[in-house]
Amino acid sequence: MAKTDPKDLRSARWFAPDDLRSFGHRSRMMQLGYAEEDFRDKPVIGILSTWSELNTCHSHFPDRVRDVKRGVTQAGGFAVEMPALSVDESFTKPSSMLYRNLLAIETEEIIRSHPLDGVVLMGGCDKTTPGLVMGAISAGVPMIYLPAGPMLRGNYAGKVLGSGSDAWKYWDERRAGNLDEAEWIGIQGGIARSAGTCMTMGTAATMMALAEALGLTLPGASSIPAVDSGHQRMSAACGRRIVEMVWEDLTPDRIVTEAACRNAATVAMATGCSTNAVVHLIAIARRAGVDLDLDDLDDLGRATPLIANIRPAGSTYLMEDFYYAGGLRALMRQLLERLDGSALTVTGKPVSANVEGAEVYNDDVIRPLSNPVYQEGSLAVLRGNLCPNGAVIKPAACDPKFYVHEGPALVFDSYPEMKAAVEDETLDVGPDHVMVLRNAGPLGGPGFPEWGMLPLPKALLRQGHRDMLRLSDARMSGTSYGACILHVAPESFVGGPLALLKTGDTVRLDLPNRRLDMLVGEDELARRRAAWTQPPARFERGYGYMFSQHVTQADQGCDFDFLQSDFGRSAGEPDIF
Repeated sequence: MAKTDPKDLRSARWFAPDDLRSFGHRSRMMQLGYAEEDFRDKPVIGILSTWSELNTCHSHFPDRVRDVKRGVTQAGGFAVEMPALSVDESFTKPSSMLYRNLLAIETEEIIRSHPLDGVVLMGGCDKTTPGLVMGAISAGVPMIYLPAGPMLRGNYAGKVLGSGSDAWKYWDERRAGNLDEAEWIGIQGGIARSAGTCMTMGTAATMMALAEALGLTLPGASSIPAVDSGHQRMSAACGRRIVEMVWEDLTPDRIVTEAACRNAATVAMATGCSTNAVVHLIAIARRAGVDLDLDDLDDLGRATPLIANIRPAGSTYLMEDFYYAGGLRALMRQLLERLDGSALTVTGKPVSANVEGAEVYNDDVIRPLSNPVYQEGSLAVLRGNLCPNGAVIKPAACDPKFYVHEGPALVFDSYPEMKAAVEDETLDVGPDHVMVLRNAGPLGGPGFPEWGMLPLPKALLRQGHRDMLRLSDARMSGTSYGACILHVAPESFVGGPLALLKTGDTVRLDLPNRRLDMLVGEDELARRRAAWTQPPARFERGYGYMFSQHVTQADQGCDFDFLQSDFGRSAGEPDIF
């Protein structure tokens, strides 16, 4: 129900009463230099910024906060910046995924514990989008997401470079002896040359697109490059719109519905999304009480053609090209017959209204449904005796010769063991081998690191090979590519079947039938299981201990079990507040 009386604002509980506690609140605001007319009887808007001096993707956020504040003020609100955990992808060890849920908790508690009527969420770097959105859904106040936007195209020696994707490509050439030191340094300096997220369709671009497809951004916001002046205008528009949303009482539960989640999954498949979209979208949906699972995603993947010709699933183009070609609005208009156009968005209008009039300006970048990059969607879900709860592969980003493949396993129990082995040019490995890394899942990693694009053995690189079938319970960067099977569930660290695989066992992938199996008899597997012992716990204290006690497996979104909506706990505020 829309609000008309300032006394109905959530912030009024802090500032309006004539009592001692509210006197304290008002006096502290005056200590900050504000007069009562600055903040009384106005929507108080929290700007949750995930900026830090080590988060390169968000280096423009201090300027964008000012843009958002301008919009809030224009609309008659009062804006306050609230710093939130940055969770940068480049520097956080052992994995930024370890801290996604910590950001979600922090987001929820910042909102819950402060006099905020609505929030603008500023993120983009991989885990910030899902972390912020998950927390804001649970907090339940009006929210709008402001995507960081992609960086400009990379460039070196007249070649266009894509962050992440070209790093893997040229690192293989470096290890194969085909790239000298000067070239390597030149690529290093040219691959990431402005503020913003990876400009390939990696996890950052994927999650920003999914936030828009969920209805949580202004139309077209996810595609604007970070340094484009349109990004400044969009930021101010977010500030204006969130004030209106507060008066309209447009809360996330009205937006993040089953229809919205299915729209987001369909858009994910059509964009050539990161495999990480699976984990994050399931987690977001479950925060909203939507029962989205791997089978739903696979069904949508089978029915949705990939039409965004963006690397790494595409061969040439980057996010800047996608923006100039019409961006996500144009892609969603192409898909409208496959979407629920009635789903509500932060504009207060349905999806169909938001994409009305959108045009495709380059139909090689955003393909028509009749001429897709790949006939099915970006991802496929596998089942079998190696992954009874599922595993994920990105068929459009690997050589079709691996779609049906059978070969001997080469198993590594840790990343350091694997890393040392692949540099050994005498390693006994052939192109038909299936490289396996285990103990790299949510608990085993720890924190589900992006180790799944296992480096090819140098022995194969020197022979001219650039891909092989790789299998792990890890994740991989959305900028990665190749025949990589990921998110094997249950993970080996907790005794999933991957823990029983041995070097030399035959592994069979049958992608058309969505099967992944080890050709080992049940009696032998029973003997191996009886002899298996669980590795020691990774954490004994602190946040890591809490993570290890409560994180769910990959197929369930890796959220904490006590935070999911279907866990039976209320998302509402306690009466004592």
